[in-house]
Amino acid sequence: MKVLVTGGGGFLGQALCRGLRARGHEVVSFNRGLYPALDAMGVTQARGDLANRDAVIDASRGCDAIFHNAAKAGAWSRDPREFHDANVVGTRHVIDACREHRIARLVYTSSPSVTHRATFPVAGLGADDVPYGEHLKSPYAQTKKIAEQMVLAAGDATLAVVALRPRLIWGPGDNQLLPRIVERARAGRLKLVGDGSNLVDTTYIDNAAEAHFAAFEHLAPGSACAGRAYFISNGAPRSMRETLTALLEAAGAPPPNGSVPFPVAYAIGAASEAAWSLLPLHGEPPMTRFLAEQLVTTHWYSMAPAARDFGWLPRVSFDDGLAQLRTAWQGSQASLSGA
Repeated sequence: MKVLVTGGGGFLGQALCRGLRARGHEVVSFNRGLYPALDAMGVTQARGDLANRDAVIDASRGCDAIFHNAAKAGAWSRDPREFHDANVVGTRHVIDACREHRIARLVYTSSPSVTHRATFPVAGLGADDVPYGEHLKSPYAQTKKIAEQMVLAAGDATLAVVALRPRLIWGPGDNQLLPRIVERARAGRLKLVGDGSNLVDTTYIDNAAEAHFAAFEHLAPGSACAGRAYFISNGAPRSMRETLTALLEAAGAPPPNGSVPFPVAYAIGAASEAAWSLLPLHGEPPMTRFLAEQLVTTHWYSMAPAARDFGWLPRVSFDDGLAQLRTAWQGSQASLSGA
C-alpha cells in the first residue's frame, strides 16, 4: 500500500515510517521540515502545515491509508490557537483528504489526556469504561479530545477509523520527553509531586508502533476496532517514583530531588501560567495546573480491549526497554563526546 504518515519526522512518526517500510509499504511523510533519517528509510517527504488544507490534500493523493500522528504537543502556549489549528483544523483536513481521495483507513494517534479528570484515578480500565474529561485545563488535551471525537464520528461504510491513546512514549531516539527530564534532574530541579506512590503506566516506543500496525492490519468498515478508541501502554504499572528513577538511571542521571505537595505544585502551576501569559518569558512554564494533576494521579489501563479487537499485547517489557534505552543512551553520549 501507499501510506501517508503525518508527523513522520517525530519520535513515534519515525518508528511508524520505519515499521511500514519494513512491511513493504510505500510511505509518504507529511512534515513541516525535512529529515535525513526519513530519506535513509526510503520515505518520500512532503513539506507543509496541517492547517493548510490544500497541502494535506495534495500530500495524500494516491494513498490507500493515513496514519495521522502529527500534533501540536506541550503543556502550555501563549496562543492556544496554535493547538487548535494543528490538532483540530489539521485533523479536519486529514478527514477531508480521506473523503477527497476515497482513502479507506485512518489510524489516529490520540492521547489518554482526553479522559483526564483532576486527580481522579484510572486503574485497569479500557477506553469504553472511561468518559472524556471535562473542563480540561490544557489546550493540548482539549484539542486532542475534539480531534479524537471528530475522527471517530467520521467512520462509516467507506472510511474505517480507529484512535489509539499511547501513554508517555519513551525509548531510544526520544528527543523530547526524556532529554527534558534528564536536564532537569542533572540541574537538581526535578521533584516529585506528592509522594510519588501513584501508579502510572508508560509505553515503550516499539510497543506503541506495533499497536498502530496491529490496529491498521485489522481495520476495515465493520471490524471490531472500527470507530473505537483504545488505551495503549506497557500494561505494567509502577509507581511514579520508581518509573522516573528507572528512566533517569538508564540515562545516567540522578533520581528526583525531593518532592512538592500537590497543593503547592498546583499553586505554582497557576502562578506560572499567569506569569508566562503576562510577561515576555520564553519556553514553557516549569509547572502548570494540568501537569500537577497528571503527575499526582494514578493512570494505568487495561490492554484487554486491544488484545480482543486487534490481537495486540505489548511485547517489550519495561525492564527490557530500559536495557535497550541504556545501551542507546550510552552510545549517543559517547558519540557526542567523541569517544
